[in-house]
Amino acid sequence: MTTETAALPQARTPLERKRTAWRRTRSIAKHALLAATGAVMVYPLLWLLVSSFKPNSDIFRDLSIFTTDLTAANYANGWNDLQYPFGVFLFNSSVIALGAIVGNLVSCSLAAYAFARLRFRGRNLLFAIMLGSIMLPFQVLMVPQFIIFKELNWLNSFLPLIVPKFLATEAFFVFLMVQFIRSLPKELFEAARIDGAGHFRSYTQITLPLITPALATTAIFTFIWTWSDFFGPLVYLRVPESWPVSVALKGYLDAQSSSDYGSMFAMSVVSLLPMFLVFVFGQRFLIKGVATTGIK
Repeated sequence: MTTETAALPQARTPLERKRTAWRRTRSIAKHALLAATGAVMVYPLLWLLVSSFKPNSDIFRDLSIFTTDLTAANYANGWNDLQYPFGVFLFNSSVIALGAIVGNLVSCSLAAYAFARLRFRGRNLLFAIMLGSIMLPFQVLMVPQFIIFKELNWLNSFLPLIVPKFLATEAFFVFLMVQFIRSLPKELFEAARIDGAGHFRSYTQITLPLITPALATTAIFTFIWTWSDFFGPLVYLRVPESWPVSVALKGYLDAQSSSDYGSMFAMSVVSLLPMFLVFVFGQRFLIKGVATTGIK
């Protein structure tokens, strides 16, 4: 009898039951608030997706995402409505993004290795100046850069948007990789030096394989920022055949005549798909790269 009594769960006191009910209520309220906040944030994207299937006359007349009058004509019309097929603008954006990614990965990793592992005069001063350049907005540098690229006859080409990436102009990515390289054990580089490896071999065979999360983070951020950049291509690319998708989308709007919002929304959805896929498949690298570099 004593053993059976000991095996039975002890009855909770009224205070414990009250605390349990309060924790459950607080958890339900927290999840409800998060769900409501998520719905508010996702609604514009859902509205954009639904509106891309609506006729132009119904887009702004009914702002609801629940509708039965849907059509896929906006995608067919939007693909061919502009002077060139929309695939041309997708190709242009892909070329610019790929060039920017390669440039940032090569130049920023080299600069980061130099700041993290090399000892040279003025290193700390140059590193501080590089970090200070993060605070400079693009508008401050636009005029001198435009004059330089004009003198080089680079206007109406992808060069002004790609070549600077090969010069380690993205200080944020350099700082990201510096933090990652500094977290690597120094014994690895000392052992490599004892084995006769120089800096280039230490960079290619030791540093690069170990900073893969930082490289992946740089590639993802570069793709997203370059793909969605509007101001840079608008300044340097004047001819329609060289426009990326960010600039081409404004071609569906006309201040003097009617605008084709349905086609614009449809091609906006198409242009968002690459960024969505890159973020979904690269999310784990993005989280790991930011979390392991000490950037909070």
